[in-house]
Amino acid sequence: MIERGFAAVTVDDIAAAAGIGRRTFFRYFPSKNDLLWGDFDALLEVFRSDLDAAPESMGIVQAVHAGVRRFNELPDTERERHRHRMRLLLEEPELIQHSSVRYAAWRGVIAEFVARRVGAVEESVVPQAVSWACLGISLSAYRQWVHEVDGDLLAAIDESFRGLRAVFSDASWEGPPHAEADR
Repeated sequence: MIERGFAAVTVDDIAAAAGIGRRTFFRYFPSKNDLLWGDFDALLEVFRSDLDAAPESMGIVQAVHAGVRRFNELPDTERERHRHRMRLLLEEPELIQHSSVRYAAWRGVIAEFVARRVGAVEESVVPQAVSWACLGISLSAYRQWVHEVDGDLLAAIDESFRGLRAVFSDASWEGPPHAEADR
């Protein structure tokens, strides 16, 4: 079925291949698009617990980096299946659109954590900026990893976090440019 492409495969095809009925499929997954996410809500709960367990002495970015790393750890036996799944999620137009809902939930876990740490509300600018930046870091790492057969996802995540940290900690940056300097 994979050879036909995601859009051409129906829920009936998937159910038949799994030896279950259509109704059984929908007991486990709200839509065909959700199939590739597995039990994402359970993964988010583990992610939330990992962030909550970070010691107060650990910096916010360090704690989030560690949590994102753990979220993306997987057994060697699952690596190629996960790479294929992520390639679909990153490249299939139907799945890209659907992924925004899942990414929002993932960002929400980070925003909750950051908000607690900085004493802000989850919807405020700093928790949201950090959660969006972390999504960008992760998607950048995934995009690189899915196309590198020998690539290491966790190394790509580490490199992305280090790179963003280096850019954002640029000591010469003092704030937005002044209008006069732009003329």
